[in-house]
Order: sequence, then C-alpha cells, then structure tokens
Amino acid sequence: MTTTRSRNGRMSEPRRDDRQPVGRARQRAFMIAALESGDDLSELQELLRTAGVAVVGQTVQHRERPHPNTYLGEGKLEELRALLKEADANVVAVDDELSPRQERNLERALDTPVIDRTSIILDIFAGHAHSAEGKLQVELAQLQYNLARMRGLWTHLERLGAGAGGPGGGPGIGTRGPGESQIETDRRLARDRITALRRRLERVKGSRETMRAERDRARLPTVALVGYTNAGKSTLLNRLTGAEVGVRDRLFHTLDPTTRSYKLGGRDYLLTDTVGFIRKLPHQLVEAFGATLEETRLADLLLHVVDASAPEEELDEMMRAVDSVLGDIGAGDQPRLLILNKADALDDDQRHEVQLRHPDGMLISAATGEGLDALGERIEEEFARRLRDVELLLPYSEGGRLAELHEIAGDLAREDTADGVRVTAKLPATVAARYARYAVSANGDGRVEQ
Repeated sequence: MTTTRSRNGRMSEPRRDDRQPVGRARQRAFMIAALESGDDLSELQELLRTAGVAVVGQTVQHRERPHPNTYLGEGKLEELRALLKEADANVVAVDDELSPRQERNLERALDTPVIDRTSIILDIFAGHAHSAEGKLQVELAQLQYNLARMRGLWTHLERLGAGAGGPGGGPGIGTRGPGESQIETDRRLARDRITALRRRLERVKGSRETMRAERDRARLPTVALVGYTNAGKSTLLNRLTGAEVGVRDRLFHTLDPTTRSYKLGGRDYLLTDTVGFIRKLPHQLVEAFGATLEETRLADLLLHVVDASAPEEELDEMMRAVDSVLGDIGAGDQPRLLILNKADALDDDQRHEVQLRHPDGMLISAATGEGLDALGERIEEEFARRLRDVELLLPYSEGGRLAELHEIAGDLAREDTADGVRVTAKLPATVAARYARYAVSANGDGRVEQ
C-alpha cells in the first residue's frame, strides 16, 4: 500500500511555502520514505527548509523495512519517476540514512541526485557550527559519513583501466587504472584527516576538562537544558540568565554549548544550553559531538524542555527521541525535570489537557516569563534534597576558603570566634567532603576534627 501527495494534497499544484523565496527555487526536493505506517514527513520538510531547499512533493511506501538495494520497491520507483517530472523536482530527499549501495542504485533508477537524511543534517550542522570545536566535530562527522561513499566519485576514471584485458578476457597486469589509485589515495587521505581531527579534538577535550575542573573546584550546581530542537531552550536560557544567545525558528540553530551563571536564592548555578535532538540523530554526530554532549551527561540536573503546543502524538514522539539520545550518551538516568514550554500558545482547555497528560511537568512560557518563578523554586527544591548540613570552623588565615563557601552555599550563617569563623551551611555532598578537615567535632566543643 502506498500514499502519494504533495504538500497541499494536489501534485499538479504544489503549495508554495511562504518562507521560501518567491519564484522557482534553485533546489526543489521531492521527499520519499519507506514507513510501516503513516505518511508524516514534516520533520524532513523542516530539515530541508532549514537547509534552504524547497519541497515540491512527497511519496511514502508502506513496507516493513526499506528495500536493501533500492530503498523503494521497483513498482514504486516507476511511479516516482513520473511524479518527479510532474513536480519539476531536481533532487530526491530520503527520510532515512541510505547505504552507499542504496544511494547509487536509487540515483541510477531515478536519474536524479539523491540526498539522505544524514547528509541533510550534516549540511545544516556545517552551516551552523561557529566555534573551532564545533567545526572540527562537523568535519569529522562528514568524513566518517563520506568515507564509505567515495567509490562513486571516481567511476568515470575506473573505466579507463577496463580496455586492456588479460588472458580469458579478465583484467590483466597493469590494468588497475588511475581511478582505483585515486580512490585508494582519497581514502588514505580521509583516514589520515580523521586521525588528525580526533587528535585535535582530544586536545580540545583536554582544555574543556581543565575548564570543567575549574568549575568543579568551586562546585557550582550545574543544570543542562535538553530537548527536541526548536523547543525553546535558547529562549529559556536567555530569559533565566540575561544571556543573548541567538534564537531563530530553524532546526539546530544552537550547536555550540553555551554556559551562563544563574542565581537562585543567593546561590549561583551554571546553566548550559545544549544542541537540540531529533528523531534518528545520525550516529556520526553522536560520536563526533561526544565532548559537547558530555556537558549533558555530567550535569547535576537536566531540564527536559518540550514544545507543549505540539500535537499529542508528535509531542510523545519528540520526548521518546530525546529519551533515546540521552540513553545513547549515558545520561538516561540523570535527574531531570519536564518543562512544558510555550504555554502562551495554549488556550485554557489545551493547558488543562497537557497538564493532565504530564502531571509532573511544569507549564511555562520562556517567551513571556510565565511560570519561571515556580521553576526556580522547583530547581532549588531538587538541589536541596542533595544538600548536607555542615558546621565548619575556618581559621582567619583561610579567607579564600570562606569566600568560596559564600559562592557555593549562597546563604550561610557565620560567627566570628577566637579560633576562627564558625560557619553553618548546606553543601552538596561532594563539596562537603572537601571541607571535612574544617568540620566542628561532633561533641560541639569547637575543636576541628583532624
């Protein structure tokens, strides 16, 4: 069973996306997918829009799994050839990652360039990466993806060595041809470049770990914003911290993690905005962005931001996608809060419905500031559960340690005594252990435990 439709349901009159330039677009993509059920390709369409490609139609073939050689079945390919001509498409966009064989066979069958989901995402990442680390990560992911696809780039040269046959008509000695040599050279260069990039990223990772060690020295509580791309994480970071992170209505607008200080109840927190997730996030990106995603894995608390205005099925699917990626990077068991963002886009009935479906979620609007005071209180409560009451006696010579305590603990009680400054505070367990040598003895005699 198959379904075919354009973006407005009529193949002969595809509706123009008002966000695309007026006139005939240079790149006109026809979307295809092999799905078990349904025909929703809205995320692929949004990816293409972000990449600057117009969408002129789509077709879906319902099958248990894609065809191993051509992705779609032969009958569907025949139908697709006519649809491409009718829609005036000059590229085919596939809502899956294709194997090199599928990609080559599909292009031959359709006589049209084919791009898969992974290549589209890599192209978007390449355009949105601004930091040196981000650019290295994107280049690494692109090389890993393209390495297996290099053979097709030199087929015109491979044929040059096919004329001189050996005995029996097979290829003879010296008939390998420049094409094969060029392929081997390119693959070697690509592998060398991958090795060099990994080394450079290791050095960058070392610098990141040094900066993280500085943060850990002060041990400020860390909070990471995670969620589906375009859920409003950057807007929330800006609203909470006064940052000016760029915000636009496009996928993956934020790639490089941004960390800002956030004060609650006299205590400083570190709030990090991370790259947005999507369904079927390419494994090359998960691997390449390991250092960036590590910020998520090491955070004390995750705020899972979702677009509460999305339809129920779509919202559930986006949440499952985020859960899947968090599991892939080792952050599946991290403490987290569900943040139902974009409350300003909901009417009263919709608000009631979404809160019934997600009773543990906090309904907020990062755009208007609604619910952010309650969110701050909830964050404080989450960290308060992990705080220990400590009583310390710091010598007057340890002024730096006392200043550090003020930063970490926020509100604390202090009393100047003959032996030093007596401090009562609440500290995270890991931080409290660092101050154990200043702890007042259990019998309360004012002596410091040794």
